[in-house]
Amino acid sequence: MNYAIIALDRPDSLQARLAVRPQHLERLERLKEQGRLVLAGPHPAADSETPGDAGFTGSLIVAEFESLEAAERWANEDPYLTTGVYEQVLVKPLKIVLP
Repeated sequence: MNYAIIALDRPDSLQARLAVRPQHLERLERLKEQGRLVLAGPHPAADSETPGDAGFTGSLIVAEFESLEAAERWANEDPYLTTGVYEQVLVKPLKIVLP
């Protein structure tokens, strides 16, 4: 089943985000290689794909996992969470209807 991982960044976390971004992306690459990643990306803090110093307010990841518990376990091991970039993470089952 697919799960939405909805994460909110803590304020002023841009430098921490940039520091651990390679580790975060490495985990997403593994999901992609396994054919389980549907989409992933950050939420810019400004109405721009390149928000500069405004940074980001969080991230959205949609991926396939064997269970809610497996999705939560994966999300809880994300470097953005373990290093304090994320202040909150919500994992929810997602039924994709469109496209």
